[in-house]
Amino acid sequence: MTQLQNRMLDALPFWMTLVNVPLAVIGTIWGGLWTLMLPAYGVMLVPVLDRLTGLNEDNADPETDEADLFWYRAITLIWVPVQFVLLFWIIGYVSLNRHLGWAELLVLLYGVGIMTGASGIVYAHELMHQRNRLERWLGDVLLAMVLYSHFRSEHLLVHHQHVATPRDAVTARYNESFLRYFPRVLRHCPPSAWRAEAALLKRRGAGTFDRRNPFWRYGALQLGMLIMAVVVGGWYGLALFLAQSLIAIWMLELTNYVEHYGLTRKYLGRGKFEYVKPHHSWNAAHRVSNWLLINLQRHSDHHYKPDRRYPLLQTYTEDEAPQLPYGYPLMTAMAMVPPLWRRVMNPKVRHWRRTYYPEITDWAPYKAGRHDETP
Repeated sequence: MTQLQNRMLDALPFWMTLVNVPLAVIGTIWGGLWTLMLPAYGVMLVPVLDRLTGLNEDNADPETDEADLFWYRAITLIWVPVQFVLLFWIIGYVSLNRHLGWAELLVLLYGVGIMTGASGIVYAHELMHQRNRLERWLGDVLLAMVLYSHFRSEHLLVHHQHVATPRDAVTARYNESFLRYFPRVLRHCPPSAWRAEAALLKRRGAGTFDRRNPFWRYGALQLGMLIMAVVVGGWYGLALFLAQSLIAIWMLELTNYVEHYGLTRKYLGRGKFEYVKPHHSWNAAHRVSNWLLINLQRHSDHHYKPDRRYPLLQTYTEDEAPQLPYGYPLMTAMAMVPPLWRRVMNPKVRHWRRTYYPEITDWAPYKAGRHDETP
């Protein structure tokens, strides 16, 4: 077997997102119970496969040459046109035929939202962290397909700077339910992203409405997607597009909720916090969900090296960073049941506090009512 073939085979598991395509097509055309296949793939089958295949704690050489990562990068590039064509084909087909009942339609849209959120936004996250201009643009296209373009600015300029502090809206507070977290994030993140871009332009000597402000690009791309939905499906198609966008955003923020729940960087005084460390992110080494989510669950290393490509992200041991009991698909489902979530995660947060910050006896100042507070 040639070296090229070996590289292709090594990267192949990360291409499992493409399985969504036939499942979406079958569910759209045939309806009925076939619509269950798309959401069941990510929500039910992947956790089962995680259980059967166990953990993957192997680490690639972080110095691997960029040329050796071609087949890993290729899926993130290919997925952009694939998702675009598939999404608007579904909208057009359903709008034209009106053959699905309300229950079938809701299940199908739920599956499509999982696909554009748990796959599309995760790929956008990988792309927008790269230095290559084309990849960043493709990331913007994916985010525009779910009307969440500001996520790029918020994530790069705010989240990575203030993660695990009260200044970061998407760091879930200890004991905060997702049903309280979600509207808080929707309320705070868009203006936070705008302020961050305005501050960046000011440092460059430009005004807020300078053409370099990416919000012009965000607005144009999102408007283009809305027009496309109307063109292929009329007002009914627009409603379908908006519905899948909401579900995709829901899925993204469920993931954000899990990634740093209850974790806090130590406050040093004078508005400063300690540097981000591996123990400020929850990690999961579950094999198949990491294939599906292109190693997003190796989250500590992502915060350590934000522009490190996903196949090179390193996993951490229990002694180095906190570990989740299950992969993200099952943990996000658990987050939708607050009593169950607290029963599983709150003891882990308390153990984390005793392990890393035994000197802190009063955690009350770290509970923020507003995202911009400091203890």
